[in-house]
Amino acid sequence: MKILLVRPNTPRQSINLQSFMICEPLDLEYVASSLKLNNHEVDLVDMLLEKKPLKYFLKQKNYDLVGITAYITTVGVLKEYAKIVKNYNKNIIVCAGGVHAEVVPRDFVDENIDYILWANGVKTLVSIANSFPDIDIDSLPGAYVENREKPPVENGTLPFPDRAITKKYRDRYNYIYHDKCATIKTSFGCPYKCKFCFCTRICDYGVRVLDGVLDELEQIEEENVFIVDDDFLVSRERVLSFIDGLKRRGINKHYIAFGRADFIAENEDLIIMLHKAGFDAFFVGIESFKNSELSDFTKKTSVETNVKAINILERNGLQCYSGLIVGEDWTKPDFDTLINHLNAFEHPLVNIQPITPMPGTPLFDEYSYEITEKRENYACWDMAHVVFKPVKMNKRLYYYHIVRAYLKTSANAKQRKFIKERYGKRVYNRVKQGATKIFFQYLKLMIFSK
Repeated sequence: MKILLVRPNTPRQSINLQSFMICEPLDLEYVASSLKLNNHEVDLVDMLLEKKPLKYFLKQKNYDLVGITAYITTVGVLKEYAKIVKNYNKNIIVCAGGVHAEVVPRDFVDENIDYILWANGVKTLVSIANSFPDIDIDSLPGAYVENREKPPVENGTLPFPDRAITKKYRDRYNYIYHDKCATIKTSFGCPYKCKFCFCTRICDYGVRVLDGVLDELEQIEEENVFIVDDDFLVSRERVLSFIDGLKRRGINKHYIAFGRADFIAENEDLIIMLHKAGFDAFFVGIESFKNSELSDFTKKTSVETNVKAINILERNGLQCYSGLIVGEDWTKPDFDTLINHLNAFEHPLVNIQPITPMPGTPLFDEYSYEITEKRENYACWDMAHVVFKPVKMNKRLYYYHIVRAYLKTSANAKQRKFIKERYGKRVYNRVKQGATKIFFQYLKLMIFSK
């Protein structure tokens, strides 16, 4: 079977970090390797980086199936692509997958989409390809059918992702300040259940065998590696074994990973060891400077713990990237306090987001404030647009204070100088260009919002 895998471009109106950060499509690379093991012919096109239209790539071969992945912001783009495929050749099978399809599959119900992969997506897509042309939906429990019970999600062993399939793009994959950056998963899911978090709705927490992870690392050509586990810092014993494995095998790379503040605060000795093993930065979900909000989010940490964790990272030479959620009822003094709180750290490189009740999360079901953004406006559910009616101010002023907080913290003169000196002029200019684009997107929202 001839198969084309597609990562869609981001809609123009979305505000997202892809303006200066594009990671490799690891999910599609996993799909590609599994399909190839089953003797299918597979190509991949990354529309984030391509200038030619999708139809151009459809013409290159007589494809039997097109598989497209999506987050919530690209659901509309995926549907447009599906229509393009069917208009080009109605006999091509169109499959929709990705994390959003696994949690909210009904968003993908469309006349141009044949199969929605809502459980065990890789296995399900391989089953579709293997049974072609006699595909029986009843034998595909992982394909979404309304009123069908979702099968258990499996964390089985997959072949290593096929990074050769993205060879033409690899020089352009990066993570914020880290150029030519590969990605790897050492675990799936998260053992914590924060109300706002989408990743916890996909599958239960499970880990890969570390020997397999180390084997895969040895095959990665890039010097920089982003560990995309939802939380890499779960088990002290596992992290120690990972560090030992890197030493034994002589693997010398630079790493970025997600980690919880409470783990960092309780394991400074381990953070020092991780830095010596090549870890340059951790992304830490601060979420709030208010303990009451952290409790509401079921974050199971505290402001004091967050501060301790960031101080540990900074004094031991690691960069702390952080995420912070702006509440519905925030006032100007709240934003002022946020700015002062962040500037107490040496380098407050933070992603400031309005609280977003993402469909499929407990927060969406429990959200008690007025949601003003239509669900069908997928591009605006980017955790940057304000999708609700703020309680204490209008949207225009709310956006203004978010931008003000950025300009006085992550984007102030001190931090711009630090970024240029630490990462170099080329990386600085790339990030500056993306940040400038986002600034003008926010400026437009400030002008036209009410």
